[in-house]
Amino acid sequence: MSEILYIRLASKPEQAIAWLVWSTGQQEIIASGELPDAQALATISDKARQRQVIAIAPGSDVLLKALTVPAKNTKAMRQAVPYMLEDELAQDVDELFFAFAERAPAGSEHNCHVAIIERQLIQRWQAQLSDAGITCRVMVPETLLMPLIVDKWSVIAHQGQLVVRQGAWQGASLDESQWQFMTQHWQQLDPMPSFVNYSPIPSLPVSIECEEAPAELPLALFAAQQQRDINLLQGDFAVKTKRSPAIKYWAVAASLAAFTLLLQLGVKGSHWYQLNQSTEQLEQEIIATYKQAFPNTKRVRIATIRSQLKRKIAEASGSASEGDFLPMLAKLESAFASVPELQTSSLRYDGKRNELRLQAEANSYQAFDKFKSALEKSRLAVTQGAQNNQGNRVTGSFSIKES
Repeated sequence: MSEILYIRLASKPEQAIAWLVWSTGQQEIIASGELPDAQALATISDKARQRQVIAIAPGSDVLLKALTVPAKNTKAMRQAVPYMLEDELAQDVDELFFAFAERAPAGSEHNCHVAIIERQLIQRWQAQLSDAGITCRVMVPETLLMPLIVDKWSVIAHQGQLVVRQGAWQGASLDESQWQFMTQHWQQLDPMPSFVNYSPIPSLPVSIECEEAPAELPLALFAAQQQRDINLLQGDFAVKTKRSPAIKYWAVAASLAAFTLLLQLGVKGSHWYQLNQSTEQLEQEIIATYKQAFPNTKRVRIATIRSQLKRKIAEASGSASEGDFLPMLAKLESAFASVPELQTSSLRYDGKRNELRLQAEANSYQAFDKFKSALEKSRLAVTQGAQNNQGNRVTGSFSIKES
């Protein structure tokens, strides 16, 4: 985003809160101000809309530590840190939150850089922002927003404290009494530190060098650095990104479309399954009928049944075409249906004479007479051949033509 809203939070709810809107493109202040307390955060909620919000944690509430931790991987290293520092901390480690830098600052000899803060404090800050209708996903210690100057410490006065950056991962926020105490300590260091100050500060001992830089508004100085080496809102305090309503509606629409597609595929799949079952049943019926018509056939395949049937027709009809033979055969169907006891033993079609010759057998002579009458009703000319009695069966022949 081209504009960022910075909010410098307070250690206590009743303390003042400074804010500033910064243009990253123009590198200038758009608006700034100070709120009397945390309850007044709602008055700047409109400035948070359509802008990234960065919360600034007071340096006095954050302890920075750079460590060398022997560990095989990052997860194991981070799990070990609280117990390594347990004896140095005034509070129980369970009451503290350990936020880790994703990468070590340039030139650091340590492999682990951690910021330690009270869990309850982060929870309170997040609640204050949420109650005010402000969404904030980034929180940075103010000491790490101070200018990092080679071989010098930077300092600025802000809301009754002096914010000092002493190195890439070292800094503090001191009140005036702490400042006076620390200046005595700093005189004993070798080499003795030198300062660059961005606002009027309490006097320093003559032995400590101090260079005055052009005065800056503290939050403007923080914003101009554009350095965010760590985000305190990680792990348990990471803020989940909310999807916009438009994305939500599109997701619902996509889900409905996917459901409709699956439903259609399911219906088509069901129809296909039913059709496949019907096809299989029909194929079995065709094979059974073919075997019934030609009982001596040993093997029947649905893929070749058409060609087999044509061959059978050719065998029965000689040189005649299907167009001559099949219509006559169709007329025989009703006659066979009316005399079921009569069974065909052979069938031969003479294409030259357009004549169908049929050998049959039945239980009685009456069956032959009945069959002849049925053929004549189908407008066929029938000549009945000799009939012979063989045991309990009667055999005979018919010559059949179109009348």
